[in-house]
Amino acid sequence: MIRALTVITAALAASLVAVPAQAADSPPRTGFEQSNGARWTSQPEEQDFLAAVDKASDRVSIARIGTTKQGRPLQLARLGASHAPTKVLLVCTQHGDEPSGREACLTTIRDLTYATDHQTRRFLDRTSLLVVPTANPDGRAADTRGNSDGVDINRDHLALQTAEARTLAAVIRDQRPDLVYDLHEYGATPPYYDKELFDLWPRNLNTATAVHDEGETLSQAYVRPAAQSAGYTTGTYGIWTDPVTGDPIKQVAGDGQERILRNMSGVKHSIGLLIESRVDPLTDAEKADESLNNRRRVDSQLAALEGLFGYTDERRRQVEVATGFARLAGYADTGPVYVGGADNDPPEPAEVIQDPPCGYRLTRDQYTQFKDELALHGVKTRGTYVPLRQSLRALVPLLLDERAPYHLTAGEPDTDC
Repeated sequence: MIRALTVITAALAASLVAVPAQAADSPPRTGFEQSNGARWTSQPEEQDFLAAVDKASDRVSIARIGTTKQGRPLQLARLGASHAPTKVLLVCTQHGDEPSGREACLTTIRDLTYATDHQTRRFLDRTSLLVVPTANPDGRAADTRGNSDGVDINRDHLALQTAEARTLAAVIRDQRPDLVYDLHEYGATPPYYDKELFDLWPRNLNTATAVHDEGETLSQAYVRPAAQSAGYTTGTYGIWTDPVTGDPIKQVAGDGQERILRNMSGVKHSIGLLIESRVDPLTDAEKADESLNNRRRVDSQLAALEGLFGYTDERRRQVEVATGFARLAGYADTGPVYVGGADNDPPEPAEVIQDPPCGYRLTRDQYTQFKDELALHGVKTRGTYVPLRQSLRALVPLLLDERAPYHLTAGEPDTDC
């Protein structure tokens, strides 16, 4: 892999080095950086940091795009060219007790904003980079996986019951990102499941083949090599492997269910990737000094981001073709829709709608109850009728067919085509 963004990588790596107190005219630093990894950035510090970055340059803008139940802001940072052909969305810390991705996202926003080298400026001239630095502010404040209601946001990307998931759905609908990169952390189970970084593309079978394949390419040819070059071990999220042979022996996570952002990204025609850094200390030194462990967790996320940016820069044409054709394919209104299975788990016959209906008719009450969710997803309706012939063709049965395991409501199939 050609490393197109080595200057950016150096800047990101440098952000983890301890420095003296911040000078008045120097770039802002996170609480994590100021403490050299001894503590995570607080939410007031995050707000001050983002405000300072926003004020420093017209290359970045920070906007409030939603509000949590407890009143905390959900924010979106925009960098680069707003009308660029390649659009990338980073979703950071959906699970509030997984903070390393958030720290990597914050410093990435800052470093790209302040960079002056030609490579970075050219990258941003051709890229629209969107960052949700804290996707679950209430959970981060409480250091909990779920939000303030205890809901796992990353299981709510179909039903859209939470303010957090609704906000992300609106961003994806309005911005139509070509890539959705979702930053998480995980707890290891040595010796079967203990890599420093795991990743996984959309496994949902409704993902267009080219979009799915680009997700695998992003993982295997860019993100993993970048992380390995930085000294980190990598693997496939959810798969236990034999410590001697490396053969897969068990799957514990990472299926194709559509309510997870990784899979919903694919259903909505974005090249998706989940990234997971290891929470547990690796060495005796990390056990003795929590800041060492924290810095390794963040540094590994930054190394993986190098691969994402390299992929974006080198495969723009392939990305444009894959996502563009996928967004148009639904209008042809052909082919099966899958309500189960995954790319590594063939569906049962009952999990395949071989001849989908023309659409679904909703009662007035059903439409009134779920019209907002349909609109947030970007599903087109004609009154109470929801046709399949549209860009998000495969999503419609996942929302409205009684055979789909997480459907919102059971509409009446219309077979009179």
